[in-house]
Amino acid sequence: MAHAVITRHAVLADDVVVHPGAVVGGDPQHLTFDTSIETFVHVGAKSVIREHVTLNRGTIAGAATVIGERCFLMAGSHVAHDCTIGNDVVLANNAMIAGHVTIGDFTFVGGGAGIHQHCRIGQSAMVAGLARITRDLAPYTLNAERDEVSGLNLVGLRRRGVSADAIRELKLTFRSVFLPHGNIRDLANEATSSGQFQTAEARHFLAFFAAGKRGFARAAYSGASGSAVAAEV
Repeated sequence: MAHAVITRHAVLADDVVVHPGAVVGGDPQHLTFDTSIETFVHVGAKSVIREHVTLNRGTIAGAATVIGERCFLMAGSHVAHDCTIGNDVVLANNAMIAGHVTIGDFTFVGGGAGIHQHCRIGQSAMVAGLARITRDLAPYTLNAERDEVSGLNLVGLRRRGVSADAIRELKLTFRSVFLPHGNIRDLANEATSSGQFQTAEARHFLAFFAAGKRGFARAAYSGASGSAVAAEV
């Protein structure tokens, strides 16, 4: 649309819509970036980029910031250099995604939320508006405030048609990883090794904890009775 800026570094697939004031393929906001190197932004088919969205190109020669298919990036949202955004992701108004962030399919990031560089957000996660995220967020979880996990995204899972058996196993894996006190990576490894969890969703949830640089967001605890999130899962 009028007054949108699509630089020569942008590659848009079929049926992408770019609204006024958006800048797709702009230089990274990186102090040592060499503007002479060729890097890119790739936007998947049928994605919608609303007013004043900024999508910065990558910082490594030949690399790209990637936006998946059918994404909806609301007004004022920002995706920095070298990010990978999955399919069917929604970024609400003024969401701020720093460099080298990975966001999985079907994830929602609320308005004004800020995501620290190098964080991973698993698929079908939900991030509340104005949240401050500095650690990795596990798939299928609800997250708010400063790196607080508040439960499973059960509404999102059911809307995607995830089976009752898979949801049951996800509840058990969530409790195995988040409710005990201890090292989350070790707890996930123990749950995986138990052989108790067989659905693809539960296995994917547990595998998420085997990687990452930022550590993991934890469930919020309250009171002597245990976790405040127990009722959510």
